[in-house]
Amino acid sequence: MRAGNLDRLIEIQRPTTGLDLYGAPEKTWTTFATMRAQLLKNATDNKEGQRGETTDVILTFRMWFLHGVTLENRVTYQGQQFEIIGISEIGRRRGLDLTCRRVGP
Repeated sequence: MRAGNLDRLIEIQRPTTGLDLYGAPEKTWTTFATMRAQLLKNATDNKEGQRGETTDVILTFRMWFLHGVTLENRVTYQGQQFEIIGISEIGRRRGLDLTCRRVGP
């Protein structure tokens, strides 16, 4: 992995629990890390489900290894949120490949 290929900026966010105006717990997201990454794959997937036919945007990012990244985290890239659906370690803690699916419409 060459540093010059890491030309995208992504944020890795973690879920936390905060309180809303009425004191009820609500899920919020806080930034865990801001990383440089390489966009390896940009794909769309059409599938038919309960909501009818949907199109999922699936991206794969390659970045330096970061301890603590799990499937519970999410990635923010270009103002859009992506859930992490796959994590592959490159070498021995050299890097990570994150496979992500867009959240929302």
